[in-house]
Amino acid sequence: METRRLTLAERLYLPQVVEGVAVTTRHFVRNLALHTLHLFGLARDKSAAVTTQYPEQRKPYSEGYRGAHRLTLKPDGSVRCTACFLCATACPARCINIEAGEHPDPEVEKYPVRYEIDTLQCIYCGMCVEACPCDAIRMDTFVHPRLWGYGREDFIEPKAVLMERSRILETRGRDALMDDMQRAYQEGQDVGPAVEPKPA
Repeated sequence: METRRLTLAERLYLPQVVEGVAVTTRHFVRNLALHTLHLFGLARDKSAAVTTQYPEQRKPYSEGYRGAHRLTLKPDGSVRCTACFLCATACPARCINIEAGEHPDPEVEKYPVRYEIDTLQCIYCGMCVEACPCDAIRMDTFVHPRLWGYGREDFIEPKAVLMERSRILETRGRDALMDDMQRAYQEGQDVGPAVEPKPA
């Protein structure tokens, strides 16, 4: 079978570029006209594209949304994690670093002395949650990972941050995590769900 040779215009992609610009222009003009008509109370039955004015407005997430990680807590407030390394082993991005230590309680074998997640490497696949045998790590915070920082270390979430998210969820509810993060972002401060809480 003989293949057809491309014309000069096809080799330069001109028809495709013109077609793409035409689609973009058509959407732009349509939305501009509809928004202008809406300002004067006309054509209310036709909807135009609307940009969510984040962070003032938020879209609701589905229950399956995988947000920032948190470490669940036992009733006494200690971390539920047993430092079994299954989450770190299952992680395809290798972003979880755990250092195990001997627990002071002789009834408990070990616990994570250090538990860190590098959010720049994390792909938010949820494999760590699936691999954990004791439900110690979850991604049900409905909050984005931290979006601002000055160095790589600003995006590494230590154990205290991950535990603090569980405490906030338990005491103030799900929306408090996002509210704290947005307030910190707007004020330009290093506080919020991705910064280690300062001792009281």
